Amino acid sequence: MTWIKTIPFEEATGRLKTLYDRVVGPNGNVDNIMMAHSLRPHSMEGHMTLYKYVLHHSGNRVPKHFLEALGVLVSHLNGCSYCVEHHFQGLRRLLGDDDRSNAIRAAFEAGDPAAAFDARHQAAVRYAERLTRDPSGMTSDTVEAMRAAGWDDGEILEINQVVAYFAYANRTVLGLGVNTDGDVLGLSPGANDDPDNWNHA
Repeated sequence: MTWIKTIPFEEATGRLKTLYDRVVGPNGNVDNIMMAHSLRPHSMEGHMTLYKYVLHHSGNRVPKHFLEALGVLVSHLNGCSYCVEHHFQGLRRLLGDDDRSNAIRAAFEAGDPAAAFDARHQAAVRYAERLTRDPSGMTSDTVEAMRAAGWDDGEILEINQVVAYFAYANRTVLGLGVNTDGDVLGLSPGANDDPDNWNHA
């Protein structure tokens, strides 16, 4: 599951049990990426809050399926198969179109976003690629290109935050040896603004 000790759902007490109860999915499943935080519940709470509000807040304007697609891309570029598999299944569920989902994944794997996206979405993909591969090399031209393609500044911020979140999540997974054993892939919290409602479905 991970390279460090974790506390299973059945053995959790106190604050950890409260947090597990918030994120638990079907059949008492807690995703391994969350369980990896079990020795420090406060970091799990911070992680889940960031994840929910960056990807699943009702205030977002970028379609959730595209934010998930960007998560798949960033995770692919970072070599994080755990996040690729989880968020690809989330993308499939949101799109409800296996052919389209598979085409997006194939385009990312081939390094050819034009095979799956129009010019507007390609600009966002290029931004995500550049920020992931060369963060210190970022210049204003990538933001200008996104504006020119039709993204407004609030949408650019949403895209930036998704790319930044996955850099964090990928390194959490890769640095602690988190795997998908026992996980239910593709679940996510609902798009609501209740900070206590983290239930996965």
